[in-house]
Amino acid sequence: MNIYGASGHGKVIIDIAESINIPIEQIFDDNKNVSLLNGTPVIHDLDEIFLDSETIIAIGNNRIRKKVADSFTGRIADAIIHNSAIISPRSSINKGSVIMPSACVNSSTVIGKHCIINTASTIDHDCELGDYVHISPNAAIAGNVIIKEGTHIGIGAVVIPGIKIGKWATVGAGAVIINDIPDYAVVVGNPGKVIKYLN
Repeated sequence: MNIYGASGHGKVIIDIAESINIPIEQIFDDNKNVSLLNGTPVIHDLDEIFLDSETIIAIGNNRIRKKVADSFTGRIADAIIHNSAIISPRSSINKGSVIMPSACVNSSTVIGKHCIINTASTIDHDCELGDYVHISPNAAIAGNVIIKEGTHIGIGAVVIPGIKIGKWATVGAGAVIINDIPDYAVVVGNPGKVIKYLN
C-alpha cells in the first residue's frame, strides 16, 4: 500500500497499517523538503509504480483531501482499520477511509469515501456519513445521525440521535449538537449555535 501525504496524518496511517500487517511500499509528498516519514523515504514524483499500487490519501484537511482525490489517477485502497477499533460487521466503510485506534462504528452505519474516523471516536447505529467527513478524537455521534460530505466534527463534540448535519459544515471542539445544522455552517458551544457560514 502507498501513502499520499507525508505529514502527521501519514504517520498515524503508517501505525494503522503496521497494526494490521500491511506493508507500506511508497510515500509521496510534493514538499521536497520532506525526505523521511517515520524512517520511510518519501518520493516527490508520482511514477507508474506508485500509481499502479493501492493508495491511501493521508491529508487531514477535508477540502485538500477531496481536491487530491479528484485529480489522483492511481488506485485508491480499501478502508484501513486499526486493529484496536471496534467495527460492526453490519456496517459499511468505503474506499480510502481510515479508522484510527479505539474508534467504534456500530451496526448499520455507512461511512463514505476518504473519511477519517479519528482516535476513540464513536459512531452509533444507523448513521450515514458522506464522503470526506472527519470525526475528530473522542467525538460521540449517536444513532440515526446523517452527516453530509466534507463536514468536520471537532474533538470531543457530541451529536444527539436523529440529527442531520449539512455538507462542509464545521462543528467546534466540545460542541453539543441538539438541532440540525445547515450546509457550510460553523457551530460552537453547548448547546451548539451557528456563528458563521463558510464560503
